[in-house]
Amino acid sequence: QVQLAESGGGLVQDGGSLRLSCAASGRTASSVGMGWFRQALGKEREFVAAILWSEANTMYASSVKGRFTISRDNAKNTVYLQMNSLKPEDTAVYYCAATLGGSISRVWAYYDSWGQGTQVTVSS
Repeated sequence: QVQLAESGGGLVQDGGSLRLSCAASGRTASSVGMGWFRQALGKEREFVAAILWSEANTMYASSVKGRFTISRDNAKNTVYLQMNSLKPEDTAVYYCAATLGGSISRVWAYYDSWGQGTQVTVSS
């Protein structure tokens, strides 16, 4: 089991930047895959980005590729999501997720640990 805690959300203007952090505790071995998902009000949860702890393998949703960057600091057991050129349609609650499945996926059901979420609001 992996325990996750997100931080870094807030209110930002159109075109601004934010960096989300996800601190992990518990089992953070090389087999852990980490993902960011988001859920806007009235919409389904959607994949944003994912990374493996052990490798630089990353995956992005097409809607954020080139604007968002996922990274990890193994020494701090923390995964980051740097979000640049934010748009109002990026407004959502952002969730960090972890899987012990040894890989990463765009499918939220693949992940078995979730953080509490952090609100990101982009004003126009």
